[in-house]
Amino acid sequence: MSGLRGLSRREAARVFRDRREAGDVLAQQMTSYADKPNLLVLGLARGGVPVAWQVAHALRAPLDVFLVRKLGVPQWQELAMGALASGGGVVINDNLVRSLGISDDQLQSAIERETDELHRREQAYRGDRPPIDVTGKTVILVDDGIATGASMLAAVRAVKAQGPAQVVVAVPVGPASACRELATEADDVVCATMPPGFEAVGQVFEDFHQVSDDEVRELLARG
Repeated sequence: MSGLRGLSRREAARVFRDRREAGDVLAQQMTSYADKPNLLVLGLARGGVPVAWQVAHALRAPLDVFLVRKLGVPQWQELAMGALASGGGVVINDNLVRSLGISDDQLQSAIERETDELHRREQAYRGDRPPIDVTGKTVILVDDGIATGASMLAAVRAVKAQGPAQVVVAVPVGPASACRELATEADDVVCATMPPGFEAVGQVFEDFHQVSDDEVRELLARG
């Protein structure tokens, strides 16, 4: 069952001081999940982890990191032709791949390259500690925002493949179209603001610095 419940709570023109404030706002909109048995908050690395820490702290839930890597178009890495996630979840924008004439070899090369980087970051953030088992849990996937939604969609599908009780998406900002698409696959979507003139995630943050690996490790250590 999918849900648009969270979308009704949106504000059209919200601006956040930083990711910490964004996490506080999300947590205030998710009080029904507080103290829920078998609740788990997963922050998408790197930018989603500071937001997720605030959500996990407020809802009194354990926190872990979830890795998603964008698959950039050759010669235009900022444009995503798909994404891959921890556990092997892959989402490909077939229409974009076809329209740009991207070959199977180019696509496979991008998948292999980003898989290597995903494994490197998992080792850097988690060390020898295995990922938390999501089986039977209510999993809240948190990022600092969504643009196309490809990365979060890959995360949702990867987590659903592991047998959770529910998958919830929680983000401070995103376009209405992407949030609605995610609501067809997640059980609930909470998007705090969906600006009519959405251009980029950073447009609703006063402080949108690049989160470092050290910052991710520190927040995970604090739990």
